Amino acid sequence: MKRKNNFMIVLLLLFLATFVGLFFYIYSSSFFEREAPIVHLPNKVDWNLKDPLKVKVEDNRALRFVRAMLADGQNTITLDKKEITNGERTIELGITMPKTGFTANKKSFELIVEAVDASKWNFFSGNKTVQKTTVYIDTKRPEVSVLSNSYKIIRGGVATVIFRAQDENMKQLYIETSSGKRFYPTPFYGDNYYISLLAWPSIEEKFSASVIAVDRAGNSTKAHIPYFLQDKKYKASMLQLKDAFLDGKIKEMVDDFGTPEIIKADKLEKFKFVNETLRKANETIISKMASPVPTEKITDFTIKPFYPLKNGAAVASFGDHRLYEYDKVPVSESYHVGIDLASTAQANIQVSSDGVVVYAQENGIYGGNMIISHGLGVYSLYGHCSTFLAKEGDTVKSGDVIAKTGVTGLALGDHLHFGILVQGVEVRPEEWMDKSWLEDNIYGVIKAAKKIIDK
Repeated sequence: MKRKNNFMIVLLLLFLATFVGLFFYIYSSSFFEREAPIVHLPNKVDWNLKDPLKVKVEDNRALRFVRAMLADGQNTITLDKKEITNGERTIELGITMPKTGFTANKKSFELIVEAVDASKWNFFSGNKTVQKTTVYIDTKRPEVSVLSNSYKIIRGGVATVIFRAQDENMKQLYIETSSGKRFYPTPFYGDNYYISLLAWPSIEEKFSASVIAVDRAGNSTKAHIPYFLQDKKYKASMLQLKDAFLDGKIKEMVDDFGTPEIIKADKLEKFKFVNETLRKANETIISKMASPVPTEKITDFTIKPFYPLKNGAAVASFGDHRLYEYDKVPVSESYHVGIDLASTAQANIQVSSDGVVVYAQENGIYGGNMIISHGLGVYSLYGHCSTFLAKEGDTVKSGDVIAKTGVTGLALGDHLHFGILVQGVEVRPEEWMDKSWLEDNIYGVIKAAKKIIDK
C-alpha cells in the first residue's frame, strides 16, 4: 500500500512538473506572445476622398488580419480587408472610398480599424486591437487670389507679392519657385491676407513662382504670380592663382579650419578646400541664420536704402563668376554673392535700417561676420569685420556703427563684404541701395494691396 501511495505521489509530482513546464512554455514562448498590434490613427482625420487614406498597422511578431470600416451611425461598410499569411510585421492600408454614394451629404464618419496578430494567445485566436477615429470629409480646395505684386523681377533680384488665402483647415501656405525653393509669407494687414518677398537666384537662368495652399485633407490650390522676367548677365572672370596667395592666405585658412588630411595636402587641394568645402559650410551657416520669417501679422513694412560704408568705393560686384587657374590649368570656381566696398582701414560700418543682430561670429572665409534681421525675411550681411561693436541679440538703430572693416577671413585687403539675403537667398545689394527701387517694388505694391483690401 505504501508503495502504491509513493507511486501516486511521484506521478502527481510529474504531472505538476509537466503542467508547470507547459504553463511556463506557453507564458514565455514567442508563439504565445500577448502584445496586441498597434494601429497608427490620429484623433482626427481630414479626407478629400481623392487621395488614398494611409493607415499604418504593425505588430512585434506577425500580423494575421486587418480590416478598415466606415460607420455613419446607422450603417457600416468595409473599406479594406487583408488576410496576411507571409508573416509581415508592418502593413500600410491605402483606403479608398467605394463609389456607392455612402458619403453623400455627410461630413463626418467613424473609421474603425481592426487588427489581429498571429499569436497563439487567447486560445489560438491571437491578440486583437480595435482603433477608432473621426473622419471629416473635405473636398473643397483652398481659395487663393493674388492682389498685388511687383511688375518685374531681375535675375539675382527680389520681388514682392501680396495675396489672399483662405481655408478653415489650412495646413501649408508658401510660394514655390521653379527651382523648388519655398518662400514663406507673413500675415498682412487684414484677415487671410499675406505678404512675402521672394528671390530669383543669380545662378538660375529660369524663374517662375506660384502661391501654393494645402489643407489638412490634402486639397491644394496653385496660383501663378505674373512677374515680367528681366534677365541680367553677370561678369565671369578668369583669375590666375599665385604662389604667394596659396602659400600665404590659403595656408593660413587651412591651418585654422582644415582637417589633418587637408593640412598635409598640396597647395591646390588646400585652395579647393577653402574655396569649395569651407565656403559651402560658411554659406550654409549664413543661409540658416538668414532664413526665418516673421509669423505675426504686420500692417506695413519700411526699410531705408543701405549705405554701410561712408565714401566706400565698390571694388567687386555681386554675381561675379570667378574661375581659377594655376599654370593655365582650371582648378576651381566660385560666385561672389555680395559687393565689396573699401574706403580707409578700420572704417566704421553703419547699419542703415533698424534691426536685430542675429549673428556676430568668426565664419571662415567671411572672417568677422555679422548678420542683421530687418523683418519680412530681409537680412543684411557684413563680412571681413575686424571688430564687432554690437553683439548677438542687440537691437540696432539706423545710423549705428556696428563694426569696423578689416582683413579677416579670405580678404587680402581691408574692405567690407556687404550682402543682402531674403529668406536665406543672397540677392543683389544694389536694389536695396536704391530708393526708387524700394518705392516701386515694395512700397508701391503694399499701397496698391491696401486699397484693394480697404474697399
